[in-house]
Amino acid sequence: MEALQSFLNEVSGFIWGPFFLIPLLLGTGLWLTIRLGGLQFRKLFSALRLALIDRRDAGTDARDGDISQYQALTTALAATVGTGNIVGVATALSLGGPGALFWMWVTGLLGMASKYAEAFLAVRFRHRDVSGEISGGPQYYLKDAVGGKFGTFLATFFSIAAIIATFGIGNGTQANSIAGNVENSFGVPTWITGVVLVVITLAVLVGGIKSIGKVTAAFVPFMIVIYVGAALVILGMNVAAIPAAFARVFGDAFTGSAATGGFVGSAIMLAVQMGVARGIFSNESGMGSAAIAAAAAQTTHPTRQGLVSMTQTFIDTLIVVTMTGLVLIITGTWTGGSANASTLTSQAFDAGLGVGWGHYIVTISLVMFAYSTILGWCYYGERNVEKLIGRAFVMPYRIVFSLAVFLGATLSLDLVWTFSDIANGLMATPNLIGLLLLSGLIARETKYYLDNDPHLRADREQVDTFMAGRPGAIDAHWDDIKHDAGHR
Repeated sequence: MEALQSFLNEVSGFIWGPFFLIPLLLGTGLWLTIRLGGLQFRKLFSALRLALIDRRDAGTDARDGDISQYQALTTALAATVGTGNIVGVATALSLGGPGALFWMWVTGLLGMASKYAEAFLAVRFRHRDVSGEISGGPQYYLKDAVGGKFGTFLATFFSIAAIIATFGIGNGTQANSIAGNVENSFGVPTWITGVVLVVITLAVLVGGIKSIGKVTAAFVPFMIVIYVGAALVILGMNVAAIPAAFARVFGDAFTGSAATGGFVGSAIMLAVQMGVARGIFSNESGMGSAAIAAAAAQTTHPTRQGLVSMTQTFIDTLIVVTMTGLVLIITGTWTGGSANASTLTSQAFDAGLGVGWGHYIVTISLVMFAYSTILGWCYYGERNVEKLIGRAFVMPYRIVFSLAVFLGATLSLDLVWTFSDIANGLMATPNLIGLLLLSGLIARETKYYLDNDPHLRADREQVDTFMAGRPGAIDAHWDDIKHDAGHR
């Protein structure tokens, strides 16, 4: 097992090193930010209104997708807001120091443009499968939009990597963190937690995306409010320490961190590496995963769903991750060492609240976060299974995925997280290449839509009217899906 861990560490170190995925990830986000004119900053408040207040486009129905925009957002949030926001942040800080939080912010801010782009493309090039359900994501738009043998290669590579990744980021790490924290807080053996997780996961997954959408729409807002609310109480009780915490984050981001307590010190590169790796693990921007949920949304135009999906990264990284990071820094528990990363945030909540039951809040939150992530990622996996080998294999995949939860609950934490980092990197690579190649199309069609609906208030009829006048009929594929032309 030690030899396997060592080998995986070598592979992960290359993938997430300074010459491969980090520049590709940040560079793609920066390029899309430039091409889209800082869309994530210009349209953030309108996007938040569309996502959280309007919740669905006026005039949409079953012809336009399988679930509402809000359900698509909460499904993606459910898959995103998970152990990365609790254990992932603790792991990043325990290895890279407080400066890693800064690089998580950078990854999030640039990643909002990547998240917009991949959700836009997912809706723009989505299909109906043989059962009539909407299916979309990089496995489709890489093939259809990039085209040729290269596009087919990218799409196939993505599908294979995504299916593998579902057993890491969407399964093993989540179950592992749930089991570890439940054992720490309540003394329940990990194997018992694993069995319970298998049963309740199967119970929801049998119903497919509509079942997942209903569960997450009710589940996600509740779980985020509880966790963020408790974190805000801690920050309120330690408000005088907040300026120093921010100073430490910005300072260590460019200098590295000196040894403190159980922390052994870090170089700048480690802060960047851990911040970016855990940042993408948390918000998944650029990985292409959330685009799969976005494709199922009932929406009047790809631009609108792209903006809704973009808010997912904002909520995940700029709000939830920030809360966790500040609590860890203010309480000093970030120095507890990477071996204890799974429980560092629990310790931070105990210390911050000054009580012996703060860890229960973290444990309950983590159970909700991680369980909802398992549900969302199973959907991502089954859409790729359907694309690769056919609809008949979807139900067997759901069963295997659910059973694998037990293994995740009982395996070594280090092994599970390293495997997940590798799978995430392999999944992100073809998607990021595709986003770069398709950036011109994304920017051009986004500009046209926003020129005609700058405040995002057009209803379906208005959208149909001004899109009908678009030169070159560039939305031909979108029209086919919107008017239910059937499987292409």
